[in-house]
Amino acid sequence: MLYRKLVGEKVSILGFGCMRFPTIDNDTKNINKDLAIEMMRYAIDNGVNYVDTAIPYHGEKSEPLVGEALQDGYREKVKLATKLSGWYIKAHEDFEKMIEGQLERLKTQYIDFYLVHALDKDSWDKLKELGVIQFLNKIKLERKVKHIGFSFHGEYEDFEYIINDYSWEFCQIQLNYLDEEYQAGVKGLKYAKSKGLDVIIMEPLKGGRIVNNISQPIKDIMNRSQEKKAPIEWGLRYVWNFPEVSLILSGMSEMSHVRENIILSNKGHANNMTDGDLDILKDVDRYYKQKIKVGCTDCEYCMPCPAGVNIPACFELYNDASMFDDVEGVGKMYNRFVSDEKKASKCVSCGQCIEKCPQNINIPEKLREVVNTFGK
Repeated sequence: MLYRKLVGEKVSILGFGCMRFPTIDNDTKNINKDLAIEMMRYAIDNGVNYVDTAIPYHGEKSEPLVGEALQDGYREKVKLATKLSGWYIKAHEDFEKMIEGQLERLKTQYIDFYLVHALDKDSWDKLKELGVIQFLNKIKLERKVKHIGFSFHGEYEDFEYIINDYSWEFCQIQLNYLDEEYQAGVKGLKYAKSKGLDVIIMEPLKGGRIVNNISQPIKDIMNRSQEKKAPIEWGLRYVWNFPEVSLILSGMSEMSHVRENIILSNKGHANNMTDGDLDILKDVDRYYKQKIKVGCTDCEYCMPCPAGVNIPACFELYNDASMFDDVEGVGKMYNRFVSDEKKASKCVSCGQCIEKCPQNINIPEKLREVVNTFGK
């Protein structure tokens, strides 16, 4: 296992993300506890020393399981991370209730890395109004947490705003070779480091989409490399290639995932990829992007939709289904994450969005394609 520095602490370049544990009967709330604990402890025994969870993972079942898995001396072997999930906070006193509940569920006296969860500008501003800055300063002074950071899900401009609005020590962003300009992206990675923040990467494999069911044309492009690599190796080594990255989080749902990722971590040095291989990944990116169905840039000029449709979310998933040849899998995500009142089928073809779209997309027509692809 290779290690890098995260706020001065030695961390494994592979972190165990606790959002995709193995489950029973595909019920996200019904974790296969014995297997999940076996996987976590195997990873720790083989050098992984960073574990990341959050209250909402697995229907609020992840933190208690992690607390159980880290008994028998395992808590002392890891850096434990969890998150302040702001959507549970309605009043200032809820902050204290949250941290106390987390310490109890995780069976620990302190949390090593505490992240304000899934921030964009609006969510950060709302938490500030409720006194989050005073709370964060207080729990660090009380040594309930050692290091304070945030995870990010917003536009790039939000990222700079949040970084400059508090004395953060680290941040967590999404990055993979298809998402170099998505949300914070590579630009955000380098900006954070320029401001003295260490960076954790989530979704290095884009939720598994860049490693599962890879088409032959993609394989042909990858096979141009002199060093033959499986899709998962391409994905992980691309992120580890950045010296600015402290570690990546992998949500491992099978023991085989744990074993494979640990083996690959031994190749995760900074600057491990050749210029030729990086050019190959650019060709892979171009191949995927040519399969995009809607040229939506997620600018949200079309929002809010008078009928309530979440237009950017519908188009993002429609594009993913085409790019990854996975209508069934992405369709499940569409039905799970896009509520009925925000689905494409709610479009009434009023046409207001067409006038606002800087890409000149016939949005109602494309929303009908979404309905034809995923159903109502």
